[in-house]
Amino acid sequence: MNSKIWNGQSFCVSHADGSGTSSSGFSGGLRAFFEYRDLGINTASSGKYSANVIRAVPGQHAKPNWHVHDLDFQMIYILQGWVTFEYEGQGEITFRPGSSALQPPGIHHREIRHSDDLELIEITSPAEFKTESVEAPKN
Repeated sequence: MNSKIWNGQSFCVSHADGSGTSSSGFSGGLRAFFEYRDLGINTASSGKYSANVIRAVPGQHAKPNWHVHDLDFQMIYILQGWVTFEYEGQGEITFRPGSSALQPPGIHHREIRHSDDLELIEITSPAEFKTESVEAPKN
């Protein structure tokens, strides 16, 4: 396979069956109640971006703690199941299949609850970022 680089990025393919140019298994990550499938974008973009399929670990549930991420871009898209988040200045929002959100940099938020069959795609920039616990916002 050609390892050519285009504008700092390499070609990347990830298939759910494990074929492709990146690994496709689920593993642990930022939250213990979720499993993460790295789509290879982090490596292919030299850390500029990340894309993951995230799914719920059945029987494990969110601890609704307010937090903020230090990043430039965060987007979610719900594939199946549902999840309820609460956002600073926006209140609680329940996302279902086909729902998406752009979570602006610095927005305080927390997950309230999710279904055991939740599966979503998350895209971030940069790939690696800090998460900090914060006090509940004063609306």
